Amino acid sequence: MKKFEPAARILMCVPDHFGVVYRINPWMDPASWAREARAQAAAAKEQWAALHRTLRELDVAIELVPPAQGLPDLVFTANAAVVLDRKALLARFRYPERQGEEAHYAAALQALKRRGLIDTMRPLPAGIVLEGAGDCVWDETRKLFWLGHGPRSDLAARRAVENTFGVEAVALELADARFYHMDTALSALPRGEIVYLPEAFAPAGRAAIRERTTPHQRIEIAAADAVKLAANTVCVGDTLVMPACSAALRAELTGRGYRVITVPLDAFRASGGAAFCLTLRLDRRSAASAPPRAAVA
Repeated sequence: MKKFEPAARILMCVPDHFGVVYRINPWMDPASWAREARAQAAAAKEQWAALHRTLRELDVAIELVPPAQGLPDLVFTANAAVVLDRKALLARFRYPERQGEEAHYAAALQALKRRGLIDTMRPLPAGIVLEGAGDCVWDETRKLFWLGHGPRSDLAARRAVENTFGVEAVALELADARFYHMDTALSALPRGEIVYLPEAFAPAGRAAIRERTTPHQRIEIAAADAVKLAANTVCVGDTLVMPACSAALRAELTGRGYRVITVPLDAFRASGGAAFCLTLRLDRRSAASAPPRAAVA
């Protein structure tokens, strides 16, 4: 009998205390949120539950960070750390409004370490800011990280990532305040394609993407998809869980063999986040450390 293995293992946080109560990116409007706070909070819980349910139906194992009063953005677990090969590089946040999350995420990851789900935890070098996987997107095909810098993370974080994980980190400067984290503007798909908004990156970043991809592998999304955070996608095998997807983009993706599932996450878009932001993959492996294929008993 073959041992069951989940399709993925993901960290999430129930949005019990989610809300837009400060402004640290162009999406956030505390006054607008406050006018409909109760309805918005209820919508957030419903939408998060739909994402959670969808991932469970895809055989994803989900671990939970305990929610905490006063930390409304704790739901965006992608920012907790960068995780690869059972090693976690803990995040450090640029804005004081989110710095309280650091100790909470560290405690949650320590609990996962005690359960044997990760092996090591490492802090960033002093003075360096890196907001977790939100600015450090793993590319399974190329065995590298796409590392966003500028608005929220430091270019100097590249060396820390490379030293921790022993893989290349390609630094791309983010050039549009709306796309303040890498995961809002770029997704690395399982078959080697890159879904991205070129205008979100400085010219050198666009050139770096072109250098490492073929024209067929580059899927440039329209602005209408980008502002709905279509690039903020969770990949589970060949299934893409997206917060939104135009008919044209869906046709492009399904034509390449992907299954597209859309889960509306408008309440979280009010804070500048969506599907990828609400998740942190815990089971990513580089080629050097890929586990042996499970035996059949």
